[in-house]
Amino acid sequence: MGLVLGDPLPFLAPMFAAQFLLASPHPMTLRQGVATVLIICLSGSLLVLATGLFRERPLVLAPLLWLFYFSCFEAQGRQRGGAGPGLMLVIGVVVPLLDIVHRDLGEWIVSMFAKAIGIATLLAWGAHALLPDPAVDRPAVQIVPLHGGALITRQATANASILLAIVVLCLSDSRLATAMVVPITVASLLNQLEPGMSLRAAIGLVAVNLLGGVVASMAFALFQLHPSLWLVVLIALLVSLLFAGKAAMGGGQQRVFGGGLIVFLVLFGLGISPLPNSTPDLFATRIAYVLAASCYAVTLAAVLWPRPRQVE
Repeated sequence: MGLVLGDPLPFLAPMFAAQFLLASPHPMTLRQGVATVLIICLSGSLLVLATGLFRERPLVLAPLLWLFYFSCFEAQGRQRGGAGPGLMLVIGVVVPLLDIVHRDLGEWIVSMFAKAIGIATLLAWGAHALLPDPAVDRPAVQIVPLHGGALITRQATANASILLAIVVLCLSDSRLATAMVVPITVASLLNQLEPGMSLRAAIGLVAVNLLGGVVASMAFALFQLHPSLWLVVLIALLVSLLFAGKAAMGGGQQRVFGGGLIVFLVLFGLGISPLPNSTPDLFATRIAYVLAASCYAVTLAAVLWPRPRQVE
């Protein structure tokens, strides 16, 4: 649908739809869907305004972005907002990068996000209508945060700082200005990691995200041999069965394989995007970006995250 509609970033709508479906087995109500679109549009407009006003004043823009990221991670840690905080994190990453690299876009960025969120909402509703989840008929299980509020706030503070640092690096280095897969991967991994995760589990997390990049590279190579819309449909279906099938099993697999699916969607979407590509955007480089971003997120989280035993 993104290609048919000529979206410059065709991965946005399917990525948002995947996040909606992974966030809850229950379909959103009409009120929740409308509210989500309005909140995303408002957040995008505020970010475009702030970036336009303070792009020449990084000492002002950086704290504003940090506060935005902190609010999203805090909401995620307290299990509030469903998929909303994750969507807003993606917008908080993509908007500054697009607006600073392409200064003439302006409000077009907001309309692009509004269309992507609207399509994603319709796709999620359509998926629930065609393939209803049996879990919908069961009583909802309330998810309670495992750690105290102070620990969640400290973890959100560390996450916001980790994400802001990589966003600032991408904005300040011309070679990384178009590498939005780096901060998106970092944001996704920070949501997948858990306090006290073992080294083996962390390595597995990095491996699955890297697998998403490798699969995207193979899929794009196949697409280049026979560029056609039906092939994109077939590739998206097969990869969704590979990653989303595991993510739908729930538990720890949901975040891990959901993150791998997001990496695939971003990389494959950037490959088929009508936006101009340059040498740094080659798939080998993008996969290296995914590996570097994964190692960066896991390492800094291990260093900066508070230990659960520190809170009584």
